[in-house]
Amino acid sequence: MSVFKRAPIAVRREERAAHIFMLPWFLGVIFITLGPMIVSIGLSLTKYRLIGSPKFVGLDNYVKMLSDARLMQSLKVTFLYVIVGVPLALALALLLAVVLNKGVSGLSFYRSVYYLPSLFAGSVAIGVLWRQVFGAQGIINTVAEWFGINSMGHSWVGDPKTAIWTLILLHVWTFGSSMIIFLAGLRQVPQELYEASALDGANKWQQFCHVTVPVLTPIIFFNLVMGIINSFQNFAQAFVVSGGTGGPTDSTLVYALYLYQQAFGSARNMGYAAALGWLLVLIVGVLTGLNFLFSKKWVHYAD
Repeated sequence: MSVFKRAPIAVRREERAAHIFMLPWFLGVIFITLGPMIVSIGLSLTKYRLIGSPKFVGLDNYVKMLSDARLMQSLKVTFLYVIVGVPLALALALLLAVVLNKGVSGLSFYRSVYYLPSLFAGSVAIGVLWRQVFGAQGIINTVAEWFGINSMGHSWVGDPKTAIWTLILLHVWTFGSSMIIFLAGLRQVPQELYEASALDGANKWQQFCHVTVPVLTPIIFFNLVMGIINSFQNFAQAFVVSGGTGGPTDSTLVYALYLYQQAFGSARNMGYAAALGWLLVLIVGVLTGLNFLFSKKWVHYAD
C-alpha cells in the first residue's frame, strides 16, 4: 500500500520539475515574442519617432501604405525574389538529393559541403563575400574574361538590371538545408515501388515523376512553405549587398530592408514600421493559407 501512496507524490514531483524546466521557455515566449507583438499593435496606431511620446493617429499608418511608392517597389522586388528564388532553390536541392541518394561515395562529405552555405547565408561575411564576387573586379568578371566576355569593370551588384539577380543567386546557393530534408525523404521511399514500376516498363525519368515526386510531395510542400516564409524575412543579405540602401534605384529593396529603413533609418517612424510588420504577417499568413488550401490537390500523404 505504501508503494501506491508514494506513487502520486513521485508523479507530482516529476510534474513540478517539468514545469520548472519549462518556465524559462514560457517566460521567453511572453516577454520576447508575445510582449513585443502586443506592443507593436499599439505602436502601429501611433506616430512614434523613438524620441518623445507616441502620438495616436488611428489607422493613418495603414492608409499611408496605399500611396507609398517605395512600399510597392519593395513588394515587387520581394515577390520577384520569392517567385524565382524559392522554386530554383527547391529544384536544385531535389536534383542533388537524388544524385547523392544513388550511393555516391563520400556522401557525408558532400552532404556537409552543400549544407554549409545554408548555415552562413544570413551572416554579414557572406554578404560581403557576395558583394566582392559580383563586384567590378570580382571573380565573376575574371571568369568571364577567360571565355572572351569583356565584363571587367562592370559591377553586377551596382547595375539596377542585375542587382536583384545576384540576391536570388545567393538564395539559391543556400539550398543545403532543403537538400538534407529531401535526402532524408528519399531514404524512406519504399524500393518495392521502384521495382513494381520497373516491371511495368517505367524508365528512370518515369519512376522519378510517378514514384519519387508523389512520395516526396509532403516534404516538397514543407520546404516550399518554409522557403517562402524565410524569403520574406530576408534582410541581412540585401542590407550588406546593397550597402543598406536597397539600391541601386531600389532594385534590391526587399520588404524587410524597407521596414528596417522606416524604423531605424532617416525616417525613424517606428509606428509606420510596426504597421509594415503587421502587413508582412498578413501577407505571409495569406500565402501560407493558400499553400495549405491548394496542397490538398497535389500533396499525397501516406495512409
